[in-house]
Amino acid sequence: MTGFATVAEFRKELESAPHSVENARVSAQERNAALTKPPGALGRLEDLAIWYAGWRGDARPRITHPQVVVFAGNHGVAARGVSAFPAEVTAQMVANFRAGGAAINQLAENFSARMDVFALELDRPTADFTQGPALGDVEFLQAIQTGWDSVRPESDVLVTGEMGIANTTSAAAVACGLFGGAPEDWVGRGTGVSEAGLALKAQVVREGIAFHSNALGDPLEVLRRLGGRELAAMAGAMARARMLRIPVILDGFICCAAAACLERAVPGALDHAVAGHESIEPGHPRILKALGKEPLLRLGMRLGEGSGAALAIGILQGALACHSGMATFAEAGVSEG
Repeated sequence: MTGFATVAEFRKELESAPHSVENARVSAQERNAALTKPPGALGRLEDLAIWYAGWRGDARPRITHPQVVVFAGNHGVAARGVSAFPAEVTAQMVANFRAGGAAINQLAENFSARMDVFALELDRPTADFTQGPALGDVEFLQAIQTGWDSVRPESDVLVTGEMGIANTTSAAAVACGLFGGAPEDWVGRGTGVSEAGLALKAQVVREGIAFHSNALGDPLEVLRRLGGRELAAMAGAMARARMLRIPVILDGFICCAAAACLERAVPGALDHAVAGHESIEPGHPRILKALGKEPLLRLGMRLGEGSGAALAIGILQGALACHSGMATFAEAGVSEG
C-alpha cells in the first residue's frame, strides 16, 4: 500500500480486517483433545495454541520468525516537567537500542526475534496536547504508515515496543479520553516521578481532556490529539499484523493505550492479540480489564520497550511446542482413559 490519504481510509482497513481461520482452529482443537495428556492439563497453554493456530491457518504451527519493533517519539508535553528524565534521553536510548545495549535487545535475542528500531522525527516533538492536537492529520497518518510498513510479512508473531520521554502522560491522557474516569485513575510514576510529579501529571492530563472534550467520541481522534508518533506507529503496526493474520503480543500501559484506540474504533480489532504482561503502572490493569485481556505474566515490570511482551514470546513458543510436538494417544500407543 502506498499510504493512507485519510484517517477514514485507515478505519476502513480496520473494518475489513480478516478473521481467524475457523477450519484451522477446529482442527487444532481436535488435535489438542488427542494429545497424550489429561484434558485441560496444560491449562491456558492449550487455549493459546488453539488461538494461535486459528490466526495462522495452521493446526500444527510453530513460531520461527518472531519480530519485535520499537518506535521512539518525543512529546511536547515533556516541557511541562512530567518526566523524571529530560527529552534528550529518547535519542540516547535509541542509540542504545541500535547498539544492542537495552533490556529489549537481550530479550529479543534470547527468543531469536528480529528487532527493528524506528526513531520518529525526534528533533520535532509533538505539540503540547494541553494547547492543541499532539499531531496534525498528515503527521498522524505518517506515523501510522511507518508502523504499518514496519511489519515483515514473514513474521509469525509481533511485539510492538516504544520509547519516548513523557509518553506515560500521553498514554494516560489517551486512556482517560477513551474510558473516562479521573486523571488520577490513569497516571502512574512512569520514569519514577515524585508525589508532586504525579500530581502534575494528573493536572496535565486533566487540562488535555478539557481542551479536547469535543473530540473524545472518536477513538482515532483521541489517539491523534492526545497520543504521539510512537503510539500511532504501534497502532499502525498492530493493524497491519491483523491484515496479515500475524498474532500480536501486547506490551505495557503505553502499548495498550494505543491498542485500545483500535479496539474502540472497531470492536474486535484486537482479536489477534493477547496481553503479554500486566505492568505496575496503575492504568495498565484498568485498560486490560476494559479490553477483556488476561495477562500472561505479572512480574512487576514497568520498563516499556516491548520488554514484557517479548518475555511472553517464550510462553507462546512453549504452548506451541507442546501442541505441535507432542504425540497423540494413537501415535504413542498410549491407552486413553
